[in-house]
Amino acid sequence: MTTPKILVVDDVEANRFALRDIIRQAGYTPVLTESGMQAIKVLERTQIDLVILDIAMPEMDGFEVCRQIKENVRTREIPIIFTSALDNPQDIKQGFACGGADYITKPFVPDIVKARINIHLKLYETTRQLQDMNHKLQLSVIEQLRRVENEKRNVLYALLRVARENAAYDVAHMERISKNCRVLAETLQLTKEYADLISDAYVDTIELAAPVCDIGNVAVPTEILQKTDRLTPEESRIMQRHTEVGERILQGIDDEEQGNDFIQMSRDIVKYHHESWDGSGYPTGIAGEEIPLSAQIVNIVTAYCALTEDRSYRSAFSKEKAVEILGEEAGVKFNPALYDVLYMIKRQLV
Repeated sequence: MTTPKILVVDDVEANRFALRDIIRQAGYTPVLTESGMQAIKVLERTQIDLVILDIAMPEMDGFEVCRQIKENVRTREIPIIFTSALDNPQDIKQGFACGGADYITKPFVPDIVKARINIHLKLYETTRQLQDMNHKLQLSVIEQLRRVENEKRNVLYALLRVARENAAYDVAHMERISKNCRVLAETLQLTKEYADLISDAYVDTIELAAPVCDIGNVAVPTEILQKTDRLTPEESRIMQRHTEVGERILQGIDDEEQGNDFIQMSRDIVKYHHESWDGSGYPTGIAGEEIPLSAQIVNIVTAYCALTEDRSYRSAFSKEKAVEILGEEAGVKFNPALYDVLYMIKRQLV
């Protein structure tokens, strides 16, 4: 174990040497300075465990030195014991107010100085141990929460695989949705309109959450999901329920996991990714910026991915043709600002 270092700050040599001898007798290492500026420089380069600080010093008094120590994140927890030849209640009050831990008067009584030093070193060490334990506990809690989040995400992805198989989508389809949502979100992040809405964390989250959009398909009959002919009105109503079913699946998780960005964004995407810019979509008929941005992004990306993939009733369109078709719905089904960005980055899409 390293011997604690105690910094003595006093402009009077006799006082410094007296404290030096007391500190050595107590079994600790003294570090002597004769001014506040010297003390601040020592603290910048040396690990100090306790400061014994004189109040009445030229240029920078002890109160100012204390304030600077307490303003520094790296040194603010170090205990400070003030010393003064004057047993002035006002000095004592001011010393405690600026962050001092104790106060001793001159001339020094060795046993009293040793006792005060021992008390504050033990308190300082205990405080550091508690902070270390708290830090480890926080890391443990964060790791447990991360594991729980991953487990819930894995459950959602397992349900998603069932929904994907029911709809005859392959893994590549879901990966394309993820990657293209990320590319679009990253580009939107660079625009003036969306820079304040899209953070790096938002981009990472939408990449993970986007494939969950059709998780409600687990409740849709396979014959409807895989039907190649036009759906009947009743079949369309059944199909549209997948947004509400998916939202209910996520609601149960969200109620237990408040503040989980992944679950909250997934919930927005699942419920609103079939809403239209002009209000003609489902399930709620909201319009414009009422539609969560994440759902707007997934809406246009899933439409693009569907157009550029083979279907039983048609071949895949080229990127250029798919984007051209989407353009016909800009301002109707899709946010025109998102479409403009999608058009600009069409060569980057997969």
